[in-house]
Amino acid sequence: MYVVAGLGNPGRRYEGTRHNMGFETVDILSRKTGIPVGTDKMRALMGTGFVGNEKVILVKPQTYMNLSGTAVAPIVKFYKADPAGQLIVVSDDIDLPAGHLRIRKSGSAGGHNGLKDLIACLGTQDFIRVRIGVGRKPEGWDLADYVLSRFTPAERRCIDEAEAAAAEAVLMIMKEGVDAAMNRYNAFRPSSEAR
Repeated sequence: MYVVAGLGNPGRRYEGTRHNMGFETVDILSRKTGIPVGTDKMRALMGTGFVGNEKVILVKPQTYMNLSGTAVAPIVKFYKADPAGQLIVVSDDIDLPAGHLRIRKSGSAGGHNGLKDLIACLGTQDFIRVRIGVGRKPEGWDLADYVLSRFTPAERRCIDEAEAAAAEAVLMIMKEGVDAAMNRYNAFRPSSEAR
């Protein structure tokens, strides 16, 4: 069994922003797996189905980014999932260039408030992360303004490629393990990379 939590902010005003890479990737996974995500329970939009023989719960927390853990941790507990091997969290990362991917089995929040709350609520930083680069904030920008901004057309092309790859990486984690996905996708660079 896997719980796949894509982090983001609910509501139309946040659609397409840098902070919503997790939501967008879960939407791709929903289409690819045929698992509809729409049931509103436990402070999240959820969908349950199967990928092969694995039960999969797709999750889009509705608590806003900074309180992601208050939605995800109770779901992990309810399904008796082991965070270290059965929780996959998809999020944005300002420390990676736009469209680059990084998969890790554990680690700190790295300044990401959604991951920080998740670590606090879970009581562990041992869970699989699939991080999608959204690029560093320009000098003089406020960080909150930057992560809630939208992409340039060139960046958006990179992000669309990266989200598709991130969804494939999540499926590979389920089928072949996290090491296989790390070996393949940690070197991922979008072909349409913004110059």
